[in-house]
Amino acid sequence: MLAATPQLRIVLTTVANPEEAERLARALVEERLAACVSFLPAARSIYRWQGRIESAEETLLLLKTAEEKLAALEARIKELHSYQTPEFVVLKAAAGSQDYLEWLLASLAAER
Repeated sequence: MLAATPQLRIVLTTVANPEEAERLARALVEERLAACVSFLPAARSIYRWQGRIESAEETLLLLKTAEEKLAALEARIKELHSYQTPEFVVLKAAAGSQDYLEWLLASLAAER
């Protein structure tokens, strides 16, 4: 059954390679800033950087988190990321399965 997801956010970021993706994903899940991080290697990005058009093969990360974790998540990504200006794009989810949402929020909660 679908439920409204006022808290669920999907954060997009890219990293230089799958090894960095693994390192970032593991740290963010261990720190309960993300409930789950999925990564897609071999994404191709073309972008403008310091006045030039650049092209790079990157790994795209999809981080599932809650709205209240966003500030801490952004700060931690900036600390851990190899890029000077890491991508941090937040998408608001309209709905999701109730079971998944309950799991996500429980995964982000501090251990008791």
